[in-house]
Amino acid sequence: MMLPRRQDYGNGLRSGPVTSFRSAGSPSSVRRSSSAVLPSVLTFLVVVASGGLLLMIEKGMLNSMETPSPRGNARRLELFRESRTHGSDDVDSEILQEIRNRTIRTMCSQKNMPHSIWSLSPLQRKTVLQHILVNEEYRFLYCYVPKVACSNWKRVLKVLSGALESVDVNIKMDHRSDLLFLSSLKPEEIRYRLKHYFKFMFVREPMERLLSAYRNKFGEIESYQKKYGMEIVKRYRKGLAKDASVKGDDVTFGEFVRYLLDEDAEHMNEHWMPIYNLCQPCAVSYNFIGSYEHLERDSEYVLQRIGAPPFVHFPERQTWYKPVTTETLHYYLCTLPQKLLRELLPKYILDFSLFAYPFPNTTTEHCRH
Repeated sequence: MMLPRRQDYGNGLRSGPVTSFRSAGSPSSVRRSSSAVLPSVLTFLVVVASGGLLLMIEKGMLNSMETPSPRGNARRLELFRESRTHGSDDVDSEILQEIRNRTIRTMCSQKNMPHSIWSLSPLQRKTVLQHILVNEEYRFLYCYVPKVACSNWKRVLKVLSGALESVDVNIKMDHRSDLLFLSSLKPEEIRYRLKHYFKFMFVREPMERLLSAYRNKFGEIESYQKKYGMEIVKRYRKGLAKDASVKGDDVTFGEFVRYLLDEDAEHMNEHWMPIYNLCQPCAVSYNFIGSYEHLERDSEYVLQRIGAPPFVHFPERQTWYKPVTTETLHYYLCTLPQKLLRELLPKYILDFSLFAYPFPNTTTEHCRH
């Protein structure tokens, strides 16, 4: 039996799309212009967006605010409420959502920002439409971001569509089959779904996501070692430009970062392309932006919000999964030449700013510990 669903999804994030910061010229000129302009402009915008929130916090106005009541299956809603605590984590989550909403609204309301996917460049529009998955029965759109639990969300989508019996079925995930991509629909069908369907995405701390991609793709996946690793080693390791024995299975994190600096964000592989390029959170008014850091709680919210049956749950992490710990990220960032890190951050500045992630602390004192 199909569960009842509300078609009135409330207010989404009103915004216009993220600006492309591509520049003509050499990679070094792109790095210099990005480093000089982006931090100051975006820091100003973030301060403007957060100002009202800080005032609310100071006056204690957030204490009486509650997360909007999720809609959907009553039993799931009851379980969701039971799982919540009324402690600091809950308040932190509300504040985080408010910061993100305000920041996105402010930054995307600028006149030079496109305000729909139709205002994006053809390449930008192609990228975002190829990363938004559609579920017709439960009327939602999910923009998947590699290295942010997207494989498990694809399992959920396949269960909801009937292609999989359970999210716990032990099979290798096929990332294309039995999934409906927004890019496969006609323009008028795309417009309707963007306007009327519940839209969500999940984000992750930018440097943690990069490190996860690096460790997985260059440490475990032979096809990535051959396609990207060999090129990176030959390009950045002295004396190996024409060495036929290079396998690409020993790429260092520093070499990977140097490769990212020379790549145009809009042409990157999806596993390290900035989140804003993948999902364009200004061009698409997402109703909910979940956090990898609160994956279980935020996923449960989405499931009950779309009216998923109670037996559909978000998959538990596999036993073989190797998480990026705070200590691991600390080690990699602190051993990275700080000049490279300073050049890398502007490339992901919108991921930090829009989604309220602080810049990593790599001061000498912090790294010493």
